[in-house]
Amino acid sequence: MKKGREASADKPLAARTKKYWVRNWQLWIMLFPAMLYILIFCYVPMYGVQLAFREYSFSAGFTGGEWVGLKYFRQYFESPMFFTTLKNTFVISFWSIVVGFPAPIILAMIINQLRSKKWKRVVQTTVYIPYFISVVVMVSMINVMFANDSGVIGNFLKTVGLVAQDTNILGKESAFVPLYVLTGVWQSMGWNSIIYIAALSSVDTQLYDACKIDGANRWQTMIHIDFPAIVPTIMILLIMNMGNILNVGFDKVYLMQNSLNLGASQVISTYVYSVGVKSSQFSFGAAVGLFNTAVNFIFLIITNWISKRSTGTGLM
Repeated sequence: MKKGREASADKPLAARTKKYWVRNWQLWIMLFPAMLYILIFCYVPMYGVQLAFREYSFSAGFTGGEWVGLKYFRQYFESPMFFTTLKNTFVISFWSIVVGFPAPIILAMIINQLRSKKWKRVVQTTVYIPYFISVVVMVSMINVMFANDSGVIGNFLKTVGLVAQDTNILGKESAFVPLYVLTGVWQSMGWNSIIYIAALSSVDTQLYDACKIDGANRWQTMIHIDFPAIVPTIMILLIMNMGNILNVGFDKVYLMQNSLNLGASQVISTYVYSVGVKSSQFSFGAAVGLFNTAVNFIFLIITNWISKRSTGTGLM
């Protein structure tokens, strides 16, 4: 074997390259559309990052304009909206991760414990369906259910005394984050549980038999068999979630936003749209967006480092 490797290493680079392409050209053809998509929509737009450091001019376009350095970054840091948008974004992201990240894990372990295959398929289909509801329809449902006069859930909360009778729930700042987070969990936890269910399907069934012999109940089985089996998957997905901690969904936040709850709903993405796009301050919007991306990258690196040190699992 060693001689074969040495003989292969002694071959000219051109010959080895040709052999590699003859063997793997089908795989590269399959990868080419995805690579082209990433190049066009992910890497080419990165050229526009320079706009954050220029005084944008419609006549000069993306390549022109006076170089102003960190002017727009300082403008954002010194603006009264800096701490407001940063705090709102962090609060929504934090509770989305704290509440939304464990939900599909728990759901996957519960579904995995169902013995009836027919009942398991029914449950899986039921919890997957909300994911296919569009954001616009989802927000419309929230408006209908929590409307001040005719909302079913809103009126129920007022009837049982959890909310004051004259309260407009959709306009209450303290209600925005719970509404956003809980409806997001309901909509996505079924779909997000698929990857954990797939990971659990690879667990050796003999481990479950051993648990039964030892007298373990289902709760103990989930704690000692199911959860350790999906820890690597959990850590990878947690790292990816932390890398998007400030990327709060623009569309849902913007649709749920109104003049009454603006103090809790104005996040970085909606602020970039309001100031950068609607007010045509493109350089300022680019600077805020770049700051957002830089913070996400820092969180990604830190979380990956902690995961590697604590569990040995990471992205790199």
